[in-house]
Amino acid sequence: MARLIFGIDSADQGEILIKGKKTNINSPRNAIMAGMGFCSEDRKSEGIFPDLTVRENIVLALQGRKGIFQNISKKKQGEIADEMVKSLGIKTPNANILTKQLSGGNQQKVLLARWLATNPILLILDEPTRGIDVGAKFEIMELILNLSKQGMGVIFISSEFEEVVRCSTRVAVLKDKAKIAELVGNEVNENKIMQTIAGGE
Repeated sequence: MARLIFGIDSADQGEILIKGKKTNINSPRNAIMAGMGFCSEDRKSEGIFPDLTVRENIVLALQGRKGIFQNISKKKQGEIADEMVKSLGIKTPNANILTKQLSGGNQQKVLLARWLATNPILLILDEPTRGIDVGAKFEIMELILNLSKQGMGVIFISSEFEEVVRCSTRVAVLKDKAKIAELVGNEVNENKIMQTIAGGE
């Protein structure tokens, strides 16, 4: 499957290239309209809305993309949520349960479902496995790998080298908020990443 490529225009750091075309991302809605999704590192305070239902959380970004004048019917919301619950294996009695009643791992899946419902072409995941149990970590990692195989662009941000190596075909190593190296192919391994951070060759 062909991939849609995002990049930064070196001439103007405020513009992003999408399939070679400049797109100015200056608001969350613009980013969503451009096909981007973002799962925050802090799931509890910046991701899910715990007092909304699973259904309401899942359709938030999709409704945001459509705008306030194109309301998604409750029936359609239910269909979308049920499909996401099933495909991601979210453990919940139904989609009308308050999200705060779910485990941390299932809350993270709800957050992922929110963006997958928009059918993004680029998904940015910031520490997507932080604070969840081992079983949920494995399921989310498998999901990320499958999305990548299907052609979705995924930027995976993690402080856990093992996860980075498992998920990535290209790794940008950051130090003091600056990129110090980019590793590809056989270079993507834990030892090389640690050597690069430490300043070794």
